[in-house]
Amino acid sequence: MSGQQGLRRKAHFLGTKIKSLRKRNHLTLEDLSVRCIQIDREAGPSVSYLSMIENGKRVPSERLLEIIAEIFQKETAWFFDESLDDDAIDTAPSAAVSGMPLEPGFLFSESLLQLAIPELLAQTGTTGRQFAHLLIRAHQEASQNRFPDLERAAESVGKKQFPIHVDDVFAIAKDLGLDIQWFDNRCFMDRGDSDKPLNTMVRSFFDAPDKVYLNRELQKDPARLKFDLANHIGHKILHDGDGARAPQVSGGRVSGRRHDAESVNVDAKDILYAWRDFECSYFAAALLAPKTPFRQFLARQAYAIDAGDRIDLTTTLVMRRMPSVSPYPHWHYFDAYPPGNLRAVYRGNGIPLPWGNMTLVSDPCQHWAVFRMLNTRSTKPSSQISVLRSGDDKRLYCCQSIRSKDAAGNPHVLCAGVDLSPALIAQNIDPARTIDMIEASCNRGGGSAPIPGEARKQLESISKILNIGWIEEGAALDATIICQRSSNCPRDKHCLGKAPPKLKPQIDEIREAVLSSA
Repeated sequence: MSGQQGLRRKAHFLGTKIKSLRKRNHLTLEDLSVRCIQIDREAGPSVSYLSMIENGKRVPSERLLEIIAEIFQKETAWFFDESLDDDAIDTAPSAAVSGMPLEPGFLFSESLLQLAIPELLAQTGTTGRQFAHLLIRAHQEASQNRFPDLERAAESVGKKQFPIHVDDVFAIAKDLGLDIQWFDNRCFMDRGDSDKPLNTMVRSFFDAPDKVYLNRELQKDPARLKFDLANHIGHKILHDGDGARAPQVSGGRVSGRRHDAESVNVDAKDILYAWRDFECSYFAAALLAPKTPFRQFLARQAYAIDAGDRIDLTTTLVMRRMPSVSPYPHWHYFDAYPPGNLRAVYRGNGIPLPWGNMTLVSDPCQHWAVFRMLNTRSTKPSSQISVLRSGDDKRLYCCQSIRSKDAAGNPHVLCAGVDLSPALIAQNIDPARTIDMIEASCNRGGGSAPIPGEARKQLESISKILNIGWIEEGAALDATIICQRSSNCPRDKHCLGKAPPKLKPQIDEIREAVLSSA
């Protein structure tokens, strides 16, 4: 083989391996270019040069190969081995968000459901807003929290400007013909949707066809001011400013419920308002944090959930935006108020929850990071690796939580996390073995314990590949076994001291006695 042919063959295998690694980890050429430049600005390649490398038209320099090896946690010698790994396994979690077969099918026809659902909701005391939030959450999870139509609508207005300043958002509102009015209104106490009264503040509202009313208190907080104004810009763009939406409220009443709706039963307008609130909220996030530049920003910040403090973005916006822009799809987030009432939740990985219909169940597992943060006064982000047991199903999660205050001054906890099993599978690591190692260590420690060395190295490697810094932070701390219900605690040493006896229903006992005597 001539020297020229050998060089082409070498370039082909190098390019193929780099492309395989990139695709396996859901990175675009632009993502990989940004990651390389972060490590070494001088040696980092352009998107076009990376493309030529992947297509075998260029051979990377020794330094660039070292950078790519560092990103994907490979030895440089691996790239010269002329053998390709098997294609990556489908890394969707085995028990991702899914439905169940509904039989007989005719009972679940559209016509019958339209009749039955309102009565079902009325009998259970479920409001239209609560039902809408369940439907919206299911829609988010089915779509992996990615809505390109809303993204495009926001980008057409904001021109992908990032970061975008308060004055820029006001300029957009002016160009759209919106009339901004200010009002004075301090916090008041309102029980609303919670068990006890909370500080409540009406932040802003829209008055058709073109007036936006902003609480003067927002002037003290540019991040929230930007979001509320962007939210109303979304209403003007998406719904022509018809005014059919709820006011933006912090505290007692969650947005999505009409201020004039007092009935506890289902109301079709509540469902419409909740959906519009979601649409406008997503639009606002996409306007303030456009996908490509924000994805690059998060990469530079290693996905720290408080990264928005640097550019006047709320932590809530940053947290909710992560699943929409990250190349890694297996995210979840919670926004919880004491003692554990959810205001928002997203489960792109099907994480079992210690909550019922947006409310706390009677015996939640208190070892979840979000509950631990609710009981602390710290305002610093905290990372946690958790083994989640739900029956025979075992999951491995890492999350970062932070205690914050809403615009009305109420404390709450924001939590963003990832399912680690798909990332382990993508690196040809058996997640079951890793989880068993960590769980065994936790059980020896009574439920929480340091992560064994081998598993810790795996998680540190995953942290570097995904570029999520708080995975490595969590791996350096004790891991914890968590579950959905304390009464079904899976720990060797039950967290309640002694597991309650599991009694069979008497009907089952009678059936088994009859069968055994037959």
